[in-house]
Order: sequence, then C-alpha cells, then structure tokens
Amino acid sequence: MSVLLVVVGLGFIDMGLVRARNVLVTWAQKLTAAVIAGFGTLLFGYALWQWQFYEALGIPSPLAQALRDWWIGGPASGTISIQLDPKLVPEADIQQVFLVFFVTFSMATAALIHSSVIERIKSAPLYVMSLVVGLVLSPLVGYLCWGPLSPLTNNGVHDFEGVFPLYIFAGTWALVLAWRLGPRRGAFGQDVSGIKPTPSNFGLVAVGVLFIFFAVPFISIGSTWILPDKGVYGISFTQSGIGVILVNIFAAALTGGFVGAIIGWVRREVTWVFLGPIAGIVMGGTLFDIGTPLESMLFGALGPFVALGTAKLVRGMGIEEPKVVPLALGPGIAGAILVGFVKWGTPTGGFPGLEGAYALGHAQISPWWQLIGVVVTMLVSGIPAFILCLVHEKAGGLRVSPEAEITGLDDTVWGVENFGDDRARGVVRS
Repeated sequence: MSVLLVVVGLGFIDMGLVRARNVLVTWAQKLTAAVIAGFGTLLFGYALWQWQFYEALGIPSPLAQALRDWWIGGPASGTISIQLDPKLVPEADIQQVFLVFFVTFSMATAALIHSSVIERIKSAPLYVMSLVVGLVLSPLVGYLCWGPLSPLTNNGVHDFEGVFPLYIFAGTWALVLAWRLGPRRGAFGQDVSGIKPTPSNFGLVAVGVLFIFFAVPFISIGSTWILPDKGVYGISFTQSGIGVILVNIFAAALTGGFVGAIIGWVRREVTWVFLGPIAGIVMGGTLFDIGTPLESMLFGALGPFVALGTAKLVRGMGIEEPKVVPLALGPGIAGAILVGFVKWGTPTGGFPGLEGAYALGHAQISPWWQLIGVVVTMLVSGIPAFILCLVHEKAGGLRVSPEAEITGLDDTVWGVENFGDDRARGVVRS
C-alpha cells in the first residue's frame, strides 16, 4: 500500500508545479493512468514475472502455464491459499499479496511517466500507453532483471528497489514522450500568448516529496525475502538485513537532501531543496540491500549532481522535462552501473534448494552486466514508446490544442475552475 503513497506524492509534486488552471486535469489524468496500468498488471502482467520461477522449476511450457495460473481468472490468483496444493503453489498467500505489490508498482510507473508530460498530453494516448505498460512492458522488464531467477539476474545484473523496471523504464519512456510532445508553451523563451509554466504552489512539492520519503522504506522491505532462522535477502537473493537496508535508505536520502539544499541555495532554485532526497534514493536503489551506510552516503551525495547534469543535458537537447528524466533516468543509470564497480564479484541470483544454473549465489555482479541491464531496459521501454507516439501522432495527435493550453485544461476538459487561478477566466492574450 505504501507504493500508492508514491502516486500520491507524485500527484502533489505535479499539483505544485502546474498552472492553477491545470490542477484538476493533472490529478484526473494521473489517477486514471495509474488505475489503467494497475488493471493491466492485475489482468495478465503479474504472470510475466512468475514466468522466471516456472522456467527455473522446469515446468513444461512455462510462460503459457504461468499465464494460465496467474492471470486474474487463474486458479493461483483466485483461490484461497488453504485450498491450493503447496507443492504447486508454495506460500500462495505471499504470492497473492505480491500480485498486489506488482499492481501498485505499475500504477507508480504510469504516474511517473505522466509526470513528465503534464499540462500538454492528450488523455487518450496517455491511457493507451498506460495499459500497454501495465499489461506487458513493465512486468516484462521485471521478468528480465528484477527477481532471483530472472534471465539477466542469473548472469550478474543486480537490482533491489526496482531501479530497472521503475526508474530507468519510466525515465526512458518519459524522455521519448517529452521529446515527441515538445516543451510547454513559454518554457524556452517568451511565448506569443504570454503564458509560461507557472507553479501554483511550490510548498506542495515538499509535501509530495515527504510522502515518497515515507513510502520508500516500506517498499524496500517489501522487496526482500525473509526466511525464518536463515535471514533476510534482497529480491535477487543477496544476503542483507532489514536494519541495514533502512539505515542505507536514510543515509542516501538525507545526504542527497543535504547536497540538494546546497545546490538549491547556490543556484537559487528551490526545487533542488525538495528533490535532492529523491535523487539520493534513486541513485542508491540498487545498493541498499548489499551496501554499507558510508557507501549509501556516497551514492546519495552523487545523486543530486547526476540529476543536475542530466537536467542540463536534456534542456540542451531542447527537451523540457525537469523532473522524471533528471531524477529517475540519470541517477538510476549512474547508480546501477556504479554498483557494478563498487560491488564487483558479489554473489547474486539463484534460489534456495535449486542447483546448477539456478543455484543460490551462482552469478556475480559486474559493471558490464549492469550496463547490459540498463541497455535492455531502455530498449524495452524506448522502442515501444516511440512507436506508440508515432501511431498517436498520425491518428489524431499527442498534444492538446494551443487554445486548450492557453485557456487551461480544467476549463477545457471539465468546464470548471478548480480554485483561484493565475489569470482571469476567459481572458486570452494574443
């Protein structure tokens, strides 16, 4: 349930950064996109993640069987655990709860993608993309590189907090989508209409960040295996501990917040004060289960600098995307690759009781495999994002009309004012 707080946090951040006349549509689009993505994962998506376990256990036709068992009408997802054979569906209760975890994960992914194109994307393309993301693509990245038996994990790719299926995936999609949509009016110089991106309330950004800050430790605990009398392990079955994980998270977040505050003060840009902790958390997302507090502090300190560099690079490319790409894609990639160097040779992957190619700890973390994981994730995200953008551009457009952008989406879409506006209702400058 804490993953839903990420959706809430993103909503408050966007609410604070959009024009007052776009607040209602921003919330409506984000909630709808999240619901649609979650619905897709509930329907079939979770079965794609289960696919890795069916392969490792030697079940015939593993993908087809996983889909039959774990789609929402399947016996594994819809039968109370006491009535399921524990040899066929071990720890069914836990696996059913994890289905909901994946649903909320897809909801957060869609909400994050939406944050990259606020105030200018049409609803229909956003919702189609959200369904494709939740139904297939986000769970597919999870199958490939998030889990103890996933194909890339078994070669040495390491993740913990969902950096690959959430941050890098959403950041790549956001980059492509923001590029195709173009910047908001007035974002790069004076617009003929006189409008420009006008934050409605910077204070709400701080509220959103605190929601996310509160949620992340609980989400991280949900990304562990806890074996009675044996210990705690990360999602890749790297040995860890809940206490160390929590210390590492706070070490990265607080150090990122400290550095972000300095950057904000030096640059006179208050958003870095609020977003610094998030950059630190994302940068350390692949480290928290296997790192030390000092290593997490180092990653947290680097996070805001990587985010700032990414923001400058993206803006230099003429793409207006000041949140998702700088905070998720840049630190996500940098942190994932840096873990490969810092924890080179650390055992990862496999599952207790299995042998051979799936034996516990048979793979080793390396920077090369971390890079391969990054490239694969970006391809799985970027290519479909580009194709869907082209389809919608030909079919009716991605972006709202110039008139709607000037008038405001709350009035255009719903015919209402949400609350006090930045301009008088009905006045349009030319």
